[in-house]
Parts: sequence; C-alpha cells; structure tokens
Amino acid sequence: MAELDYKIIVGLEIHVQLATRTKMFCGCELVFAGEPNSRVCPVCLGLPGALPVMNKQAVEFAILTASALNCKIAKFTKWDRKSYYYPDLPKNYQISQYDLPVGENGFIEIPLADGQSKKIRIRRVHLEEDAGKNLHSGAFSQVDLNRAGMPLMEIVTEPDMNNPQEVATLAMELQRIVRFLGVSQADMQKGHMRFEPNVNVVIKKDGGEFKTPITEIKNLNSFKALEKGTAFEAKRQLNEFLERGEVMKSGNKKTFGWDDERGVTVLQREKEEAHDYRYFPDPDLVPVTVDEKWLTDIQSGCRELPLAMQKRFITDYSLNDYDAGVLTADKDTAGFFDEAVKAGGEPKRICNFITQTGLKISGEKNCRVSQLGISPQRLAELAKLVAGGTVNATAAAAIFEKMMQDDSEPQKIAESLNLIQKSDEGELAKIVDEILAANQDAVNEVKSDGKKSKKAQGFLMGQVMQRTKGTANPQVVAKIMNERLK
Repeated sequence: MAELDYKIIVGLEIHVQLATRTKMFCGCELVFAGEPNSRVCPVCLGLPGALPVMNKQAVEFAILTASALNCKIAKFTKWDRKSYYYPDLPKNYQISQYDLPVGENGFIEIPLADGQSKKIRIRRVHLEEDAGKNLHSGAFSQVDLNRAGMPLMEIVTEPDMNNPQEVATLAMELQRIVRFLGVSQADMQKGHMRFEPNVNVVIKKDGGEFKTPITEIKNLNSFKALEKGTAFEAKRQLNEFLERGEVMKSGNKKTFGWDDERGVTVLQREKEEAHDYRYFPDPDLVPVTVDEKWLTDIQSGCRELPLAMQKRFITDYSLNDYDAGVLTADKDTAGFFDEAVKAGGEPKRICNFITQTGLKISGEKNCRVSQLGISPQRLAELAKLVAGGTVNATAAAAIFEKMMQDDSEPQKIAESLNLIQKSDEGELAKIVDEILAANQDAVNEVKSDGKKSKKAQGFLMGQVMQRTKGTANPQVVAKIMNERLK
C-alpha cells in the first residue's frame, strides 16, 4: 500500500460498567458470574407497573469521570427511552441519555511512543443501563438478564486517533483513570469495559480525496483485540478501495464483529441511526439538576490522575517511564509507593521492592501490595538498611517476606535471620586471603588479564560470599580483592 497516500481516522466508544452496589434503576445487587437470572426484579424484567428509581451514586460516578476528562458538566440533564427490541432488553427500550449528556466537550492527553503527548477530544459522557446477555449453544439460544439494568457509562471520543497504537493507548489510559477514580474495577475479563472503534480512511489520489465509509467494530474486550481489530479494518477498507478504484457508497453505518481466531472483522448488520431509535424523554424518571454544592462535593474526588502522577514520578523521583507506568497502573500501588518515598525511602529502591517482590507476592495472594502487612514507613526503613549497606538486596527480599508476618522493625528481623551484612575490613580481609590461597589457579587467571579473567574473579567473589553465607558486603570484598590481586 506504499503507493497510497492515506490517513486512518478513528473515534472510540467506551462502555464502562460502574462499581455501584446495585443496578441503575432498581435495587438488584450487582454480582459477577451469579446464577443466571438470579439478580432480577420486575423493574429490570420490564414487567407492567414497575417503576424505575435512579441510582444517585452512578450519576455521581459519571459526573466525577466527566470532570476528570475536562468535560463541561450539564447543570440539567434528563433520561431518554431508546426504543428497540432484543431478547436481552425485555421492556422494549433502553433508558439512556440522548441530547443532554452528563458531560461533553472535554479532552484527555495520551502518551505517544516518541515521548510526546496527544490531546484526544471527548465528545460526550453519558449514562445508560446495560442490556442482558444472549447465550448461544447449538440450535438453542438463552438469555441471562442479571446484567440487564447495570449502570453503564459511555465515553465517546472525537475521531482524533490516526493509528491502532493510539487507540489502544487511549483505552489503557481510560482504564487507569476510572480505576484511579474508583468508579469501576475496569476488569475486561468480567466485561467491565468494552470498546467499539469507528474506523475509516481518507485517501488522496490523483489530486482528489476519498473517504471510505465509517464502520464500527462491536464489543472488543481486550487492548490486543482493539489494536488488531482497528488495524485490520483500516487495511480491509484500503484493499477494497484498491480493488474497486473508488469508494463504495453506503447507507447506514455498518457494524462488524471481530473474529479473534482468524484475525478478521466480520460484517454483522447495518447500524441504526438516531431516528431509528425514536428517542423521547422517559416519563417515569425526573430530570437531574446539578447545583454548585453537589458538583463541588463530587469534584472533590478528582485526585491526581495517573498520567500526571506518572510524569511526576519520572521528574521528581528519576524513575524511567516503564517503572513509573507499572506503579501508576493502580491507584493503590502508586499511593503506597509515594508514601514510602516520602517516608525517606530511596525511590528506585522502593520501586524495585514493589515491582520485583511486592507485586509478585500480591498477585499470588490475589490482594494489593498495601494489604501484605507492610506499611510504607516500614518499607522505607528496609530501603534505608540496603542503602546504608546493613543488608544486601538478596537479604532484603527475605526480610520483606518475613515482614509480612512479623511486625518487628526491619533491623531486628535482619538480626534475627542473621542477615546483617559484614563490613569489617579486618575480618573480611582474613577470609579473602584464605580463599585466594586455596584457589591459586583462579588467582593466576585473574592476574593474567586474559579472556577468563573476569570469570575467575567472579568465582573468587562467589567463594567469599559462600563462606560468609551471603553476609559479606560485596563492595568491601571487591575493594580488598582488587588490592590483593594487583
């Protein structure tokens, strides 16, 4: 396709299931993987005479998210009925927001591979109820309505992304934001986030400009599928243009599914337009009026967002971009790190404790780093022991694990485990001399400065560490050994 001058245009719709205790318009509890149709009531089943009641926390979560995305918050909004019938929406309509969303005209900044950032405009943030889930098995189909009525926040961007990597980066950044705000668990394996990219291509050829029809890829639930699906759909549209030599005219926007096994998009249907849904205000729900006090109370929950925190960790703590990104992938982990550094721990050392030991153990225990039983202050004390040469990095890992069950100070734990590092030059010099005398061949190899010199020196160092059971200060040993081997 090198002969074509083209530009990929992508806008993204993101559906986020909110972490409320109950559904959007009824009191049914939200439970993942519950017995099918065990969390339903007359409201979410759409039975005659059942009236919806708005979930206030869901509204507050949506306003908080819209504020974090720099949106203008609506002082007045309402609920609309979006009319269509599928088995997973038994009342024949979905309660949503049409012309008056919670927030609109915002933006988000995403990091780019070259270290720069790009501003992606947010068209709107609105609330609606989720549909149930159709289950297909052989010749039979069933429906589970446990999900019907769950509070769903939809974030719609402007078509400001120009490659699949930007689309995936935006999705990842939004996941970090909603987790930081505490409005969603954003676990894609549980369906908490679903992505729908709208893709088309602008092609310049023979002095003219051609735009392929916009297509939508439905219900992508992983960053990998989002990136690969967007890339394939752009390529498919370009290939169609090359084959036909022109842009196909189309009616309604087409929707595609993603076949992960084959790595291709598959045509599903033509998408309904707004007039097909026959929106009208829901007569059973009162509008929402947001006064200044309520808005101020909600926006007080807008903490430092992940990208800003990541940049601060790089600037203030001299971390690299990768480490800062790992730490800020989760609000709790980022806060734990920040507190440990403020308690006096050296940033890179604290980062290593968390990323190399803490996250591994917390993953095995299915908990957060802050729930391992080690406070940020105690972790800072452990970092000081390593920085001061009292214990080495290997010993520190063992002390870390012991600290999870023992509330004693790290120094006392190190002493009880006999992990205090030996730094007495006189004591270590005696051991080094004994090792050198017992390994004359290795000594000669080091002094020859040949190809195996470094390996021989490493062997001698290992012998000293073995004799001292890992407690010798390697810097002091290296100093003594260098003096002896001149």
